[in-house]
Amino acid sequence: MISTHPLLPKLRQLNLSGILNTLDLRAEQAIQEQLSPLEFFAILLDDELERREQNRLAYRLTISGCNPTKTLSHFDFSASPGVSRSFITDLATCAFIQRHENVLFCGPTGVGKSHLANALGIEALKRSLRVISKSTFRLLADLNASRANGSYSRHIASILRYDLLILDDFGLQALPPAAIQDLYEIICERYERGSILVTSNRAFEEWAEVFNNDLLSSAALDRLTHHAHAVTIQGESYRQLSRRKEALLKAKS
Repeated sequence: MISTHPLLPKLRQLNLSGILNTLDLRAEQAIQEQLSPLEFFAILLDDELERREQNRLAYRLTISGCNPTKTLSHFDFSASPGVSRSFITDLATCAFIQRHENVLFCGPTGVGKSHLANALGIEALKRSLRVISKSTFRLLADLNASRANGSYSRHIASILRYDLLILDDFGLQALPPAAIQDLYEIICERYERGSILVTSNRAFEEWAEVFNNDLLSSAALDRLTHHAHAVTIQGESYRQLSRRKEALLKAKS
């Protein structure tokens, strides 16, 4: 039992108690493969480093708002023939984040925009980049609510510090004037300093309507679309396809 292992108190004192998870396995491996003490010790350290990185990733994932199940490996490219796998694979290197470029996905409901955005967010997290993912409306509502408790400055500063800001469902709900102003400020402040990934059911030419102000929309969209990768995703909703498949299976059974 790990809880009664004689080395546990010493490993806890050194903040290395996770080594016990693989200690017996590695000790057996060392005997079978006749590893030297240094080789055995190196393997234990590799296990500990891997464990700590996994813990850091789990923490970053939790605070990011990304869904751990919506990864690139779970994206059905065959259902979205208009999406270039090679292009998405290139985005997954996260070089666009290092270059402070934006990514814009638009298309009808259910074609995989949010899934792809989430998957790219996870790829960024794997590279130790800071990511926050929220619906546009929720992020701005939370930001506005922070005015009431005096944490607005700290809240918006944290949004600006993220390496990748994912704004899901851009333009889905009407925004109050304060939220529009906040959105404008975020886009302007992150311009050429941090990447924004946007998903929207609206066509690109309709995005100006979100701001309900010609001057704000012109200035904000000019910055948002500059240095941006814009992708229009066509196709039928995954959910509708799934419902039809389920109906066919039930009809055959």
